[in-house]
Amino acid sequence: MEVLIIEDEKPAIEKLELLLNRYDPEIKIIGKITNVQDSIIWLAEKQDTIDLIFIDIQLTDGLSFDIFKSVELKTPVIFTTAYNEYALDAFKVNSIDYLLKPIKYEKLVSALEKFKNFPGTKPTSNKELDISILAKLMEQVKKEYKTRFMVKMGEHIHSVTTDETSCFYSEGRIVLLFTKERRKFFVDYNMAELEKMLDPKIFHRVNRSFIVNIDSIKDVIVYSKNRLKIILKQNFDKEIIVSREKIRRFKDWFSGD
Repeated sequence: MEVLIIEDEKPAIEKLELLLNRYDPEIKIIGKITNVQDSIIWLAEKQDTIDLIFIDIQLTDGLSFDIFKSVELKTPVIFTTAYNEYALDAFKVNSIDYLLKPIKYEKLVSALEKFKNFPGTKPTSNKELDISILAKLMEQVKKEYKTRFMVKMGEHIHSVTTDETSCFYSEGRIVLLFTKERRKFFVDYNMAELEKMLDPKIFHRVNRSFIVNIDSIKDVIVYSKNRLKIILKQNFDKEIIVSREKIRRFKDWFSGD
């Protein structure tokens, strides 16, 4: 079996490799890709060389569903992600199964057995998917988002809840939490880690440096060159600009779509 892995987290790739090797040492990993654009190029040229794709939902440059808008995907997919809210969309795009991170070996075995049982190895119709399995998955799998952060101030340790948090922002390699009371604390996570552990209905990464709480947004202003500027309810000494490539996703999030 020839497999392609589309995943932007190195530890996740390494763990999946170990589990696949445990299941069948003969499985060959043909490629490892970390972003949407490279995936589109690779699949357009080499899709016929693989039997199965393991793919994460959230990649470095967007959602993996964007791949399917550019490439007619004929190869079956097993999704591996921490974002269970995307499960319904996942099962609309030739998906065999949906594995929640951290992946358990027993779940991987089950997914691979499903793959083997598809007629002619590859699924010919989305109707072959068992909707009852999906419904059960959506009911049982719950993503628990982080609700508080431990922060240090001098010799004191505090706990700050996400409800108290206005935004997270980075300054070089340092990441800070800015509260609704206009206090700042260092946090021991990078922006990519925070993006995955925060509730996406409440927090949104508007650019490389800022993740904002929707409840802290006072105003959104049309800015120069088709960009948007966010004004927080709290006085804040930094400019928060929604980058052009993120405007559409920001609008969808801000409108509740």
